[in-house]
Amino acid sequence: MKAVLTRVSHASVTVDGEVVGEIDCPDTCGVLALVGVARGDGEDLSGVETMVRKIAELRILPEETSVESAGAPVLLVSQFTLQGRTAKGRRPSWSDAAPGDEAEPVIAAIAEGLRARGVRVAEGRFGAMMRVSSVNEGPFTVLVDC
Repeated sequence: MKAVLTRVSHASVTVDGEVVGEIDCPDTCGVLALVGVARGDGEDLSGVETMVRKIAELRILPEETSVESAGAPVLLVSQFTLQGRTAKGRRPSWSDAAPGDEAEPVIAAIAEGLRARGVRVAEGRFGAMMRVSSVNEGPFTVLVDC
């Protein structure tokens, strides 16, 4: 499982002209979490637990605070393209990405795990063509590989 975590003051996901998920943090920052699920990630939930912990506890917000300690929101978006391999040729290979029926419950488990920790979570729409918009702060972006 891989994630790109970006510190944002605003982020939203639009599907077919409708905003389906949005966070707005004018006085602080939240996190846009793009998560790519790999084949096999759904078999062992330890990766889910690790991803939840990383999203909630990494001190990537201003003054070295975390999402959990700052009470900051998260916009969680599934992004299978993070599992793309580009080492050979000019066309990415998606063979490492989990199929939708395996990836969707993993993304749902991450959202549920964050909510269980008291994190406010907005989400994209799994499998949809999404338009993701964000106002990055810093910019500050980290990669997480679980």
